[in-house]
Amino acid sequence: MKTLFLQAPSFDGFDGGAGSRYQAKREIKSFWYPTWLAQPAAMVPDSRVLDAPADEISVEDSLKIAEGYDLVIIHTSTPSFPTDAKFAELLKERKPNVLIGLVGAKVAVDPSASLTASPAIDFVAREEFDYTCKEVAEGRPFESITGISYKLADGTVQHNPPRAMIENMDDLPFVAPIYKRDLTINNYFIGYLKHPYVSIYTGRGCRSKCTFCLWPQTVGGHRYRTRSAANVLAEAKWIKENMPEVKELMFDDDTFTDSSNMERVHEIARGLGAMGWTWSCNAKANVPYESLKIMKENGLRLLLVGYESGDDQILHNIKKGLRTDIARRFTQDCRKLGITIHGTFILACRERRRKPSTRRSSTPRKSTRTPYRCRWRRRIRAPRCTSRRWRTAG
Repeated sequence: MKTLFLQAPSFDGFDGGAGSRYQAKREIKSFWYPTWLAQPAAMVPDSRVLDAPADEISVEDSLKIAEGYDLVIIHTSTPSFPTDAKFAELLKERKPNVLIGLVGAKVAVDPSASLTASPAIDFVAREEFDYTCKEVAEGRPFESITGISYKLADGTVQHNPPRAMIENMDDLPFVAPIYKRDLTINNYFIGYLKHPYVSIYTGRGCRSKCTFCLWPQTVGGHRYRTRSAANVLAEAKWIKENMPEVKELMFDDDTFTDSSNMERVHEIARGLGAMGWTWSCNAKANVPYESLKIMKENGLRLLLVGYESGDDQILHNIKKGLRTDIARRFTQDCRKLGITIHGTFILACRERRRKPSTRRSSTPRKSTRTPYRCRWRRRIRAPRCTSRRWRTAG
């Protein structure tokens, strides 16, 4: 089937899109790459990725484009779901025989309610949905596809068995060629990254058990499944040769610097250094000095670090797997090496101390401890996240 992978357009100025890290109405443009759509698109011949919010494509123009396809797969989220469903309904009115499916954490954890929320939604793909999308696009019968939920003729919802996790991540094709083919690279801007940048994943899943984190608890799982260093470097080389305007490469794995993964990190870093890359990644605040040194000497510019809190009890309660003394030492090491840190913290932790603490918070303040940049986030609980279950149980 001729397939469109869609980040649906905004109806009211909401520009976050389902793939955005933080969905919001904003005064400035700030978009992450639709990697979760680009990956299955790379597996479906003659497909297209349309990122309507980033390209500022209107609802009407998006509908005209979508009418030309047999299968439209929309990446949705809890904040964007109402307007994504509305777009699906408008498309069905124009082209009743179009097949419409939704993917993303929202439908993965709540497939029944998502399907019954709108008559225009034909199926949702749960778990990792790359091969699910590929098999739907090939025209396979729904009953033969694992990881899918869909409506039967009588309106009831059928949940097929779950799809197994992808074990060999090198089997997945590169997403960068899809970026170049379908996206406008200059539309993707993040304030702490050089512009234009490109973001890719070198693995999925995270071994940490943080109660607040969405993706490991919904789609990626708690095993870190990685691409080989050679495979990652081959894509980095492709980007360098085919997208010369890119100034920075960002690895958006939940924890690229997982302690089980450091030899691979060193190999990737040295390969990137040989190519002359400037690069950044997500990191936990526990990377050893020697590893930081190798990374910095080979082009690392910035680490995106989730400190979350400056209180050890809160860090314990949210299962961060980190102490503030280790975070302070890590921050000092980064300053010593000249590595920029973009630090993130959470406001309104439900797992805060039960009684007011008389201790002063150890949130970094002194110049030897402070990240170069900070972002404070108000947490919003999602279904299936441990923090939501904690609230219910408590």
